[in-house]
Amino acid sequence: MTDRRRFDELIHPATRLSIVALMAAADWADFTFIRDQLGLSDSALSKQLATLEDAGYITIERPLSERRRRVRARLTPLGRDRYTGHVVALREIIAGAPSAG
Repeated sequence: MTDRRRFDELIHPATRLSIVALMAAADWADFTFIRDQLGLSDSALSKQLATLEDAGYITIERPLSERRRRVRARLTPLGRDRYTGHVVALREIIAGAPSAG
């Protein structure tokens, strides 16, 4: 069992956190949808998805659709667990911070 309050250095960079947060709300997410929602270039998104896939946080499929290869991704159970733990850790950090003003 994983610690559900784990700050995750792999997910924490803003681009990866945005990708994982977007994917957490869907079963599968198309490459073009993620790219357009986050305003990333194809190469920047490909690099981040490869990093997440190498860590086992996402799985990528490349099905043929209308004679074109499409790319779609989804969180693995490990990825969902790590994302949830990271969110919990961030909330604990925020809750423990002194309030401004």
